[in-house]
Amino acid sequence: MSTWILLRGLMREARHWGDFPQVLAVGIPGAQILTLDLPGNGSHHQERSPGTIAAMTEHCRQQCHALGIPSPYHLLALSLGGMVASDWASRYPKEVAGAVLINTSLRPYSPFYHRLRPQQYASLIGLLCDPTNYPTRERTILRLTSNRAAPDELLQSWIHFARQRPVQLMNVLRQLLAALRYRAQPPPSSVALLILSGGGDRLVNPRCSLALHDHWQAPLRIQPDAGHDLTLDAPDWVVEQVRRWLTSEE
Repeated sequence: MSTWILLRGLMREARHWGDFPQVLAVGIPGAQILTLDLPGNGSHHQERSPGTIAAMTEHCRQQCHALGIPSPYHLLALSLGGMVASDWASRYPKEVAGAVLINTSLRPYSPFYHRLRPQQYASLIGLLCDPTNYPTRERTILRLTSNRAAPDELLQSWIHFARQRPVQLMNVLRQLLAALRYRAQPPPSSVALLILSGGGDRLVNPRCSLALHDHWQAPLRIQPDAGHDLTLDAPDWVVEQVRRWLTSEE
C-alpha cells in the first residue's frame, strides 16, 4: 500500500483540500492519504512558523514519525508545500518514492517576478494590512487562486476555517520569508517527479513550472484553464495525470 502525503501552501490548511483527498483515493485504489498542516497553519495554527523551508520539512517528518507511518512516501504538494516537498526529496531521498509538484516556484530557477506576479502585489499587501478581515481576505484569496465559478458555500467554509484557526500575521510573514530564502537543489534521480501547472495561474507565472521541467528534465503537464489552486479547479484532471504518471513509472 502506498502512502501519499498532501502539503498545501501559504496560510492554507488541510481542510482547504476539500474533497480532493477522496478523489485521489478513488484514482489510486489502496493508497493511504495523509494531509499534513505546516507549522503555523491549520491544526498547528498556534505554533510559530519557522523561517526556513528545512524546518518545515522537519516538522512534517516528525508528524509522520509520531503517527507511525513508515516511509517511503509519495508527496503531492501545492505552491509553498511544493518547496517543502522539494527539500524533503533532496535531503531525504530514501524517504520519498516520488513527488508531484503543483504550481511550485523555486529559486534559483525562476526570477522573483515570475514566482509572484507583480500585478498581485497590491492585493497581497492589502491582505497583510487587514489580516483579520476574514471575509475580504478569503474572497481575495479565492479570486487570486481559482478560475472557476466557486459556490458561495466554498467561500463561507474558507471564512469559517480562518475564524476557527486564524493564521497569525507574523506566521504569514515567516512563511513568506522561508519561501524567499529557500534555494532548491535538484532531487536525486531515485525520486520520481511530476510537475503539474495551471496555465491560467494568476498568482504564479506558469513559466516557473516550465523552468523546473527544463532544469530537472521532469515530466510537465499543463491544464490550460486552471488557476493556482489546481486541485480545486481541475481535481479529476490532476488525479488522471498522477495515475498516468504512476503507470509510466512502474
